[in-house]
Parts: sequence; structure tokens; C-alpha cells
Amino acid sequence: MQRDDPPPRGHRIAGVHRCRHLPATTEKEGLQDAKIKLEAMSQGDETAETSHIEPDGVPAQPGAGNVGEDGYDGAPDDEEMPLTEHIEEMIRRLAWVLLIMAVASAIAFPFADRLINFLWYSFLPGNGTECAELVTEGALPEGSSAACPRVYHPLALLLARLKVASLVGFVIALPVFVYQSYLFMRPGLYPHERRYYLSSVPTSLLLALVGVAFAYFLVLPFLFTYFLYYSQSAATIAFGLTETFDTILLMIGLFAAIFQIPLFMMLAVMMRVTTRRWLVDKRLYFWAGFAGVAFVFSPDPTNFAPFVIVATMIALYELTLLLLRWTGR
Repeated sequence: MQRDDPPPRGHRIAGVHRCRHLPATTEKEGLQDAKIKLEAMSQGDETAETSHIEPDGVPAQPGAGNVGEDGYDGAPDDEEMPLTEHIEEMIRRLAWVLLIMAVASAIAFPFADRLINFLWYSFLPGNGTECAELVTEGALPEGSSAACPRVYHPLALLLARLKVASLVGFVIALPVFVYQSYLFMRPGLYPHERRYYLSSVPTSLLLALVGVAFAYFLVLPFLFTYFLYYSQSAATIAFGLTETFDTILLMIGLFAAIFQIPLFMMLAVMMRVTTRRWLVDKRLYFWAGFAGVAFVFSPDPTNFAPFVIVATMIALYELTLLLLRWTGR
């Protein structure tokens, strides 16, 4: 019996032996696998012993399900869907957000008058009793400086009620929007990313309430004090209900949204969408974007309110960067 020639020394790598009857392609793949394992172990790769090496040399990702042609399919539940199905799902989830907002607004509508009086006299001098005399007697009590709401068209009061109720619905719908966006992206998320996103739902509501409180206790009193001082020397002030409430509600809603900045920054870094270093490098671009948003949406023609908004957004951005640095993200 004829003895096989001894295999060349270069073909004995990590237990891989050359066989005369093994196809050339299979032999080549086996050698490639062994070479990859040796290189990974020599570089101290912690995953070399636990990660499976695919034939093309791509380590299988943890939690991967059905491996595609490229050896990696993303998250465990990730699967390809037609674009139309993605759009339909997105529309369906946005419809849920709008439905919750509509229901919350409808519940708040019967209490709109109380909310109007509460908000109005929180920032402007006077009270409901003094302004009631203006309606019944045609004049304010002697010595009163009440800034009573003025209605300049028939639908002004109804529109103010709708706006107040819509603000309540908007604040309540913010965490619902975060949760529905999580459900939309859930199939493409790993388990740790899902935990991050789920914890963001109550955090979103808390930050929205903090933003409302910040606007109510700090920004709006300061803003209306400035408006009164700015206008008293030039004209007799008559506060229109529609215009004044547009300012109050816009500022409250805007600050409820502004205070979501830390949440989205933390999520983006924790889910590895971006890095803290990238946010630091691009901070000037974000500052410019904040200024654009503030000057577009602010109702103040004196340009005082936009500076307050920009300062708040920049402060939140920088404080979040400090928090990310402190947590080592």
C-alpha cells in the first residue's frame, strides 16, 4: 500500500490537516478559519473563544437570529419589510398619538375656563372679581390696575378654550409619542437598547412637566414683567385674549418640548447612534439650530424671548454633555 506524502508544514494550523480527498475550496476555507482564530487570539480578542466564526471571516453578532448572506442580520427580531409596510405602521402609530392627544384635550376642555383664569392672573396683575366689574359696570374698581382679557372677535374665547385644552393634550401625548416610536423601532433594537427606550417614557413625561414648571415659574413671569415695563411708557395697555394666550401657550408648549433635549441626547449616546465626542465637536452647529428654532417660533417682536429660549437650550445641551462625561459615556 502506497503511503500518503506527509502534509506540508504550512498546512498544519490549529488542528487543520490537509486531506487528499478534501476539495480545494473546503480546504481553503478551513485554513482561512484557522488563521482568523489564531490572529484573534494573538491580539487578545475577548470574543475569540466565544464568538462563532463564519466561513467568510465575519464574527456572528450576539443575539443574531437568521443569518443572511452577509453573516449578520442585526437585532433578534429584525426582518426586512417593504417600504409601504413601514409607512403604514408609522402612520398607525402616529394616529395613536393623535388619538390620545384628542382624548386628553376633550377631557380638559370643560375645565378650560378655570385654566384660562389661572394662567392669565398668574402672570398679569388683577383678578377675576375686578375684571367681572369691568364687564358688569363698564369700568374697573377705583385704583385698580388689573390687566383684564379683551375679546376682539366672536370666536376668541372659544379658540382660547381649545388652545388650553390642546396644550394639556400635547403634554400628555409627549410620552405616548416616545413609546410609540419605541414600538416602531423595537424589532431593530437589541435587548439593552429596548430597556433604555422603555425607561425613557416616564422620563419624557417628567422632563415635560419640568419644562412646563420652568416656563410657568421663571420664564413667563419675567417675560410679562418685561413686556409691561416695555409698553407702559408708550401706550395704554389692553391685553387681547387671543394674542396673550398665544404667547402663554406657545411658551409653555415650547419649553415642554425643549426639555426633551437631554433625553434624546442620552438615548442617542447610550444606543450608540452617536458619541459624546461627536456631540462636542458639532456643538456650534446645534447652537445655530437652537437659535433658528427660537427666532422662528418665539412670539416676542422685541427679540428678548428668543434669547431666553436659546440660552435655555444651550444650557440643557451643555449640562447633558457634562452628565455624559460624568457617567463615562
